[in-house]
Amino acid sequence: MPEGHTIHRLALDHGKALAGQVLRVSSPQGRFEDAARLDGLRLVRTEAHGKHLFYVFEKSRVLHVHLGLFGRYFAAKSPATRVRPTTRLLLEGAERSFALVGPTACELLSPTRRRELLARLGPDPLRPDADLDVVRAALARRKTPIGQVLLDQSVIAGVGNVYRAEALLVTGIHPERPCKDLSDDQVDALWATLGRMLQDGVRDRRIITVAPEELPGPRSKIRRKEAVYVYGRRTCLRCGGPVSKLTSANRTLYACLACQTG
Repeated sequence: MPEGHTIHRLALDHGKALAGQVLRVSSPQGRFEDAARLDGLRLVRTEAHGKHLFYVFEKSRVLHVHLGLFGRYFAAKSPATRVRPTTRLLLEGAERSFALVGPTACELLSPTRRRELLARLGPDPLRPDADLDVVRAALARRKTPIGQVLLDQSVIAGVGNVYRAEALLVTGIHPERPCKDLSDDQVDALWATLGRMLQDGVRDRRIITVAPEELPGPRSKIRRKEAVYVYGRRTCLRCGGPVSKLTSANRTLYACLACQTG
Protein backbone atom coordinates (compact mmCIF):
# COMPACT_ATOMS: atom_id res chain seq x y z
CA MET A 1 0.00 0.00 0.00
CA PRO A 2 1.39 3.45 -0.85
CA GLU A 3 2.64 5.41 2.14
CA GLY A 4 1.90 9.04 2.89
CA HIS A 5 4.64 10.53 0.72
CA THR A 6 3.03 9.04 -2.40
CA ILE A 7 -0.35 10.58 -1.64
CA HIS A 8 1.14 14.00 -0.94
CA ARG A 9 3.10 13.77 -4.20
CA LEU A 10 -0.12 12.97 -6.07
CA ALA A 11 -1.86 15.93 -4.43
CA LEU A 12 0.96 18.22 -5.55
CA ASP A 13 1.12 16.86 -9.09
CA HIS A 14 -2.65 16.78 -9.66
CA GLY A 15 -3.10 20.21 -8.12
CA LYS A 16 -0.42 21.68 -10.37
CA ALA A 17 -1.94 20.08 -13.46
CA LEU A 18 -5.65 20.57 -12.76
CA ALA A 19 -6.41 23.13 -10.02
CA GLY A 20 -8.34 26.16 -11.25
CA GLN A 21 -9.70 24.34 -14.30
CA VAL A 22 -13.15 23.11 -15.21
CA LEU A 23 -12.73 19.35 -15.45
CA ARG A 24 -14.32 16.59 -17.41
CA VAL A 25 -15.06 13.85 -14.87
CA SER A 26 -16.29 10.41 -15.82
CA SER A 27 -16.28 6.78 -14.71
CA PRO A 28 -15.57 4.55 -17.74
CA GLN A 29 -16.00 1.51 -15.52
CA GLY A 30 -19.34 2.84 -14.29
CA ARG A 31 -18.71 2.10 -10.60
CA PHE A 32 -18.35 5.74 -9.52
CA GLU A 33 -21.90 6.92 -10.12
CA ASP A 34 -21.31 10.40 -8.68
CA ALA A 35 -18.87 11.31 -11.44
CA ALA A 36 -21.69 13.16 -13.18
CA ARG A 37 -22.05 15.44 -10.14
CA LEU A 38 -18.44 16.60 -10.59
CA ASP A 39 -18.37 16.79 -14.37
CA GLY A 40 -18.09 20.40 -15.55
CA LEU A 41 -17.09 21.78 -12.15
CA ARG A 42 -13.95 23.75 -11.35
CA LEU A 43 -11.35 22.02 -9.20
CA VAL A 44 -10.38 24.41 -6.42
CA ARG A 45 -7.50 22.48 -4.83
CA THR A 46 -6.13 19.07 -3.91
CA GLU A 47 -5.17 17.96 -0.41
CA ALA A 48 -3.64 14.94 1.28
CA HIS A 49 -3.98 13.70 4.84
CA GLY A 50 -2.08 10.53 5.55
CA LYS A 51 -3.05 7.98 2.92
CA HIS A 52 -6.20 9.86 1.89
CA LEU A 53 -6.42 12.13 -1.16
CA PHE A 54 -9.04 14.87 -1.52
CA TYR A 55 -10.15 16.91 -4.53
CA VAL A 56 -12.06 20.02 -3.48
CA PHE A 57 -14.41 21.26 -6.20
CA GLU A 58 -16.61 24.32 -6.38
CA LYS A 59 -20.08 24.00 -4.85
CA SER A 60 -18.38 22.45 -1.78
CA ARG A 61 -18.11 19.04 -3.41
CA VAL A 62 -15.24 16.86 -2.24
CA LEU A 63 -13.94 13.75 -3.96
CA HIS A 64 -12.16 11.29 -1.66
CA VAL A 65 -9.73 8.67 -2.95
CA HIS A 66 -7.93 5.96 -0.99
CA LEU A 67 -5.67 3.84 -3.17
CA GLY A 68 -5.47 0.86 -0.84
CA LEU A 69 -3.35 -2.07 -2.00
CA PHE A 70 -4.16 -2.00 -5.69
CA GLY A 71 -5.13 1.56 -6.59
CA ARG A 72 -3.04 3.34 -9.19
CA TYR A 73 -3.17 6.45 -11.36
CA PHE A 74 -2.17 6.62 -15.01
CA ALA A 75 -1.31 10.05 -16.42
CA ALA A 76 -1.74 11.05 -20.05
CA LYS A 77 -2.26 14.04 -22.28
CA SER A 78 -5.78 15.38 -22.75
CA PRO A 79 -8.06 14.40 -24.25
CA ALA A 80 -7.64 10.83 -23.04
CA THR A 81 -7.88 8.59 -26.08
CA ARG A 82 -6.90 5.22 -24.65
CA VAL A 83 -8.79 4.50 -21.45
CA ARG A 84 -8.67 1.18 -19.65
CA PRO A 85 -12.12 -0.39 -19.19
CA THR A 86 -11.28 -0.84 -15.50
CA THR A 87 -10.91 2.92 -14.97
CA ARG A 88 -13.00 3.91 -11.96
CA LEU A 89 -12.37 7.64 -12.34
CA LEU A 90 -11.13 9.79 -15.20
CA LEU A 91 -10.17 13.41 -14.53
CA GLU A 92 -9.50 15.43 -17.68
CA GLY A 93 -8.11 18.94 -17.69
CA ALA A 94 -7.05 21.16 -20.55
CA GLU A 95 -3.68 19.45 -21.02
CA ARG A 96 -3.42 16.51 -18.62
CA SER A 97 -5.68 13.65 -17.63
CA PHE A 98 -5.48 11.14 -14.78
CA ALA A 99 -7.11 7.71 -14.81
CA LEU A 100 -7.65 5.86 -11.55
CA VAL A 101 -7.94 2.07 -11.40
CA GLY A 102 -8.39 -0.32 -8.48
CA PRO A 103 -8.87 2.06 -5.52
CA THR A 104 -10.24 0.99 -2.17
CA ALA A 105 -12.33 4.17 -2.05
CA CYS A 106 -13.50 6.63 -4.68
CA GLU A 107 -16.45 8.57 -3.35
CA LEU A 108 -18.13 11.94 -3.08
CA LEU A 109 -18.15 13.18 0.51
CA SER A 110 -20.49 15.61 2.18
CA PRO A 111 -18.78 18.19 4.45
CA THR A 112 -20.02 16.22 7.48
CA ARG A 113 -18.64 12.91 6.26
CA ARG A 114 -15.33 14.53 5.40
CA ARG A 115 -15.05 15.94 8.93
CA GLU A 116 -15.89 12.53 10.37
CA LEU A 117 -13.22 10.84 8.27
CA LEU A 118 -10.55 13.38 9.23
CA ALA A 119 -11.52 13.09 12.89
CA ARG A 120 -10.58 9.40 12.77
CA LEU A 121 -7.07 10.19 11.52
CA GLY A 122 -4.09 11.17 13.62
CA PRO A 123 -1.77 14.06 12.80
CA ASP A 124 0.10 13.81 9.51
CA PRO A 125 3.83 14.71 9.80
CA LEU A 126 3.69 16.26 6.31
CA ARG A 127 0.92 18.71 7.13
CA PRO A 128 1.65 22.14 8.63
CA ASP A 129 -1.37 21.80 10.94
CA ALA A 130 -0.04 18.60 12.56
CA ASP A 131 -0.04 18.78 16.37
CA LEU A 132 2.75 16.80 18.05
CA ASP A 133 1.06 17.24 21.43
CA VAL A 134 -1.83 15.11 20.15
CA VAL A 135 0.63 12.36 19.24
CA ARG A 136 2.39 12.59 22.60
CA ALA A 137 -0.93 12.24 24.44
CA ALA A 138 -2.02 9.30 22.30
CA LEU A 139 1.23 7.41 22.88
CA ALA A 140 1.28 8.14 26.61
CA ARG A 141 -2.06 6.34 27.00
CA ARG A 142 -0.98 3.12 25.27
CA LYS A 143 0.78 0.04 26.62
CA THR A 144 0.88 -1.34 23.06
CA PRO A 145 4.33 -1.74 21.44
CA ILE A 146 5.37 1.28 19.39
CA GLY A 147 6.03 -0.93 16.36
CA GLN A 148 2.36 -1.86 16.27
CA VAL A 149 1.01 1.61 16.98
CA LEU A 150 2.97 3.26 14.18
CA LEU A 151 0.65 1.55 11.67
CA ASP A 152 -2.43 2.84 13.50
CA GLN A 153 -3.61 5.71 11.28
CA SER A 154 -5.63 7.17 14.17
CA VAL A 155 -2.35 7.93 15.98
CA ILE A 156 -0.08 9.09 13.15
CA ALA A 157 -1.45 9.29 9.61
CA GLY A 158 0.60 8.29 6.59
CA VAL A 159 3.13 5.87 8.07
CA GLY A 160 3.38 2.42 6.48
CA ASN A 161 5.53 -0.65 6.90
CA VAL A 162 8.72 0.78 5.40
CA TYR A 163 8.77 4.08 7.25
CA ARG A 164 7.95 2.53 10.63
CA ALA A 165 10.89 0.12 10.38
CA GLU A 166 13.30 2.75 9.16
CA ALA A 167 12.30 5.47 11.63
CA LEU A 168 12.56 3.08 14.57
CA LEU A 169 16.04 2.05 13.39
CA VAL A 170 17.27 5.61 13.00
CA THR A 171 15.96 6.62 16.44
CA GLY A 172 17.29 3.42 18.05
CA ILE A 173 13.91 2.45 19.49
CA HIS A 174 13.10 -1.21 20.00
CA PRO A 175 9.84 -1.98 18.16
CA GLU A 176 8.43 -3.84 21.17
CA ARG A 177 8.93 -0.92 23.54
CA PRO A 178 5.55 0.02 25.08
CA CYS A 179 4.42 3.44 23.87
CA LYS A 180 3.85 4.77 27.37
CA ASP A 181 7.47 4.04 28.28
CA LEU A 182 8.91 6.26 25.55
CA SER A 183 10.55 9.44 26.79
CA ASP A 184 9.54 12.84 25.43
CA ASP A 185 12.89 13.03 23.66
CA GLN A 186 12.28 9.69 21.96
CA VAL A 187 8.80 10.70 20.80
CA ASP A 188 10.14 14.01 19.49
CA ALA A 189 12.98 12.28 17.65
CA LEU A 190 10.64 9.69 16.15
CA TRP A 191 8.22 12.38 14.95
CA ALA A 192 11.01 14.49 13.45
CA THR A 193 12.54 11.45 11.74
CA LEU A 194 9.21 10.40 10.22
CA GLY A 195 8.60 13.93 8.99
CA ARG A 196 12.03 14.18 7.40
CA MET A 197 11.78 10.77 5.73
CA LEU A 198 8.29 11.44 4.38
CA GLN A 199 9.31 14.84 3.06
CA ASP A 200 12.30 13.28 1.33
CA GLY A 201 9.93 10.75 -0.19
CA VAL A 202 7.73 13.51 -1.61
CA ARG A 203 10.77 15.18 -3.16
CA ASP A 204 12.43 12.00 -4.44
CA ARG A 205 9.19 10.29 -5.51
CA ARG A 206 10.51 7.17 -3.81
CA ILE A 207 11.60 5.99 -0.39
CA ILE A 208 15.21 6.78 0.52
CA THR A 209 15.74 6.74 4.28
CA VAL A 210 19.53 6.46 4.41
CA ALA A 211 21.31 9.68 5.38
CA PRO A 212 23.14 11.42 2.50
CA GLU A 213 26.55 10.80 4.04
CA GLU A 214 25.83 7.05 4.27
CA LEU A 215 24.66 6.55 0.69
CA PRO A 216 27.09 4.58 -1.50
CA GLY A 217 26.57 6.84 -4.52
CA PRO A 218 24.45 9.58 -6.10
CA ARG A 219 20.93 9.72 -4.69
CA SER A 220 19.34 9.40 -8.14
CA LYS A 221 21.14 6.12 -8.82
CA ILE A 222 20.66 4.35 -5.50
CA ARG A 223 19.24 0.84 -5.75
CA ARG A 224 16.24 -0.08 -3.63
CA LYS A 225 18.08 -2.10 -0.98
CA GLU A 226 20.81 0.52 -0.73
CA ALA A 227 18.17 3.15 0.05
CA VAL A 228 17.04 1.63 3.37
CA TYR A 229 18.74 0.52 6.57
CA VAL A 230 16.78 -2.61 7.49
CA TYR A 231 13.54 -2.98 5.52
CA GLY A 232 13.70 -6.09 3.37
CA ARG A 233 17.38 -6.56 4.16
CA ARG A 234 19.27 -9.45 5.76
CA THR A 235 21.92 -7.26 7.33
CA CYS A 236 21.71 -3.81 8.85
CA LEU A 237 23.19 -1.19 6.56
CA ARG A 238 24.39 0.78 9.57
CA CYS A 239 26.15 -1.86 11.70
CA GLY A 240 26.33 -4.90 9.43
CA GLY A 241 24.59 -7.11 11.98
CA PRO A 242 21.68 -9.46 11.23
CA VAL A 243 18.22 -8.00 10.65
CA SER A 244 15.43 -9.61 12.67
CA LYS A 245 12.00 -10.22 11.18
CA LEU A 246 9.33 -9.65 13.80
CA THR A 247 5.56 -9.80 13.44
CA SER A 248 3.71 -6.66 14.46
CA ALA A 249 0.20 -5.57 13.51
CA ASN A 250 0.03 -8.70 11.32
CA ARG A 251 2.89 -7.38 9.20
CA THR A 252 6.57 -8.25 9.06
CA LEU A 253 8.63 -5.66 10.91
CA TYR A 254 12.35 -5.51 10.12
CA ALA A 255 14.64 -4.46 12.97
CA CYS A 256 18.28 -4.49 14.01
CA LEU A 257 18.20 -5.45 17.67
CA ALA A 258 21.85 -4.42 18.06
CA CYS A 259 21.06 -0.84 16.99
CA GLN A 260 17.60 -0.63 18.51
CA THR A 261 18.08 -0.91 22.25
CA GLY A 262 16.12 2.14 23.38
